[in-house]
Amino acid sequence: MNKYEAMFIVKPDLSEEDKKAALSQVNDVITKNKGTVAEAVVWAERRKLCFPIKKYQEGIYYLVNFEAPPESITEIRYLYRVNENLLRVMITRIEK
Repeated sequence: MNKYEAMFIVKPDLSEEDKKAALSQVNDVITKNKGTVAEAVVWAERRKLCFPIKKYQEGIYYLVNFEAPPESITEIRYLYRVNENLLRVMITRIEK
């Protein structure tokens, strides 16, 4: 299994319940695809974006460090893309 770091930009106008649900969905996608979450934290609360994304001027940044098999990353990316509460997702592999 490889180590990965994922950065998410979540919609800023979500209620507290919806925000917690969206962040737990992020972790659930990893665990359902044979991965394990090492660390998951809110990196920045309502940070201004450099340019508008889907008509939003700011977003909530969420950082996740996890391990997963390389073949499951494609499925994980797809499931994040179809989640309407996520504005942007970037997954990078951490070199050993």
